[in-house]
Amino acid sequence: MADTGCELIQISTGELLIKVMEFKKDQYRLMQAHAVSIENGYELSYTFGKDYEWISLRLVVDEKEEIPSITYVYPAAFLYENEMAELFGVKIKMIEVDYQDKLYRIDNQTPMKKL
Repeated sequence: MADTGCELIQISTGELLIKVMEFKKDQYRLMQAHAVSIENGYELSYTFGKDYEWISLRLVVDEKEEIPSITYVYPAAFLYENEMAELFGVKIKMIEVDYQDKLYRIDNQTPMKKL
């Protein structure tokens, strides 16, 4: 079995789409994306894989900052991005299929957001 490789790259919001398009061009698949609430904002991670290698892009955003959707590059990201928006309150603009906070049947708005 081949050695597995993993890498974490810290990026800015402005670099997100550029890096995502590079991964798509290099035939990486989107493995997962998720958000974590931190004080005054969010830590977002997008993980891409190819063969036995995976790379995570990580960005820290202010709770009022809008980030671009990656759904025009990786259409399947719509589920991850709807979840980040609905559960955490991450402001993601132009999600290809936007559920407008109706992905889950939940009683509380943004239940995972740090108060």
